[in-house]
Amino acid sequence: MRPRTLSEYVGQSHILAPGKLLRRAIEADRIQSLILFGPPGTGKTSLAQIIANQTKSRFERLSGVESNVGDMRRVLATAANRLANSGATTLLFIDEIHRFNKSQQDTLLPDVENGTVHLVGATTHNPFFFVNSPLVSRSQIFELQPISQDETVQLIQCALSDMERGLGHLNCEATPEAVEHLARVSDGDARKALNSLEIAALTTPPGDDGTVRITLQVSEDCIQKKAVVYDGDEDEHYDTISAFIKSMRGSDVDAVLYWLAKMIHAGEDPRFIARRIVIHAAEDVGLADPMALVLANAAFQAAEFIGWPEARIPIAEAAIYIAGANKSNSVIKAIDSALSDVRSGKTIPVPPHLKDSHYAGAGKLGRGEGYKYPHDFPGHFVAQDYLGAKRRFYEPTEQGVEKKIKARVDFWREHFAKFGDGQNRAND
Repeated sequence: MRPRTLSEYVGQSHILAPGKLLRRAIEADRIQSLILFGPPGTGKTSLAQIIANQTKSRFERLSGVESNVGDMRRVLATAANRLANSGATTLLFIDEIHRFNKSQQDTLLPDVENGTVHLVGATTHNPFFFVNSPLVSRSQIFELQPISQDETVQLIQCALSDMERGLGHLNCEATPEAVEHLARVSDGDARKALNSLEIAALTTPPGDDGTVRITLQVSEDCIQKKAVVYDGDEDEHYDTISAFIKSMRGSDVDAVLYWLAKMIHAGEDPRFIARRIVIHAAEDVGLADPMALVLANAAFQAAEFIGWPEARIPIAEAAIYIAGANKSNSVIKAIDSALSDVRSGKTIPVPPHLKDSHYAGAGKLGRGEGYKYPHDFPGHFVAQDYLGAKRRFYEPTEQGVEKKIKARVDFWREHFAKFGDGQNRAND
């Protein structure tokens, strides 16, 4: 059921609808180098095949899994001879282009740059991470989206009725519930939906009237479990943890639990999730609710100790608590501000009264002289110079517990300012 023309192609209307750039380029046979990337079963190879049928260029195909540098050099040399002798261009399709290593991808550069070949690469991986930057900069990038449920239903119905290439010759009927189940559970993967439909049709005996009836029960048997699209160390891995973190930051508890469940179902390392929760507790909750970091660290220790499946409980507890906690990013802003000052500004020497005085001879050097011990003063506080320069890095918020911290910090800063003014007047 692979589509042969754009009229048969289903999905990707954001790049293939009438008037869109890629469709215009295909119809006008003006394809330059491009890279198609997206999840499995979204039509990358099919689209490349349509381009091959539409173009007047010679179509050559390589696979990132099976082909080597020798195969590539042979195709590129043939393309160069073809261009020199007849002026004909070559369209080179490379499936799974991310499988080529850096040196293999570099082999393509000169011929792509000088127009000997027009490259069409297909990959399930983000090309900005897995394809060499010079090759990406010379190509147009098109992202293919998962096939929608309605579009998958359309594909299934076409396959059921197509007498030549589909299942029409088997006299198949599928209930609406069965079709809807296949479309939903295939999770945007058209190949998975069609493969499951074929299994259902070929393994279901016809009725007395010769009709193969595909019921909901049959479709459930043929596509038993949705395989969550999740690559353990690539785009989905980082995109899902990003959604998880941003949902915690945004205080959407239900979204947090969904993205957490997806990672658990896909077999993500519980320690990875717990580490991100610990970081998030300090970065986005901070002093608005100091218990968030305590609970996050406890969840990390539990995950380290017990693993799946029980670790899902303390990890979920920490994630829910943090999602519902007061938020403040004042801590990360404060430490980053201080780091920026240290990196870019003049180094401030340690004032003599703050230097270590716990060794013989320190007194002779004036170390610690004039230091005031805060516990000897009312309220266990005394204003004195702790930095040797006026700097302000921490800006507390009014959120949660930090509101109380802010009140104390403001009180102390007011006294430090008075002490500084007094010192300046004394110096004058």
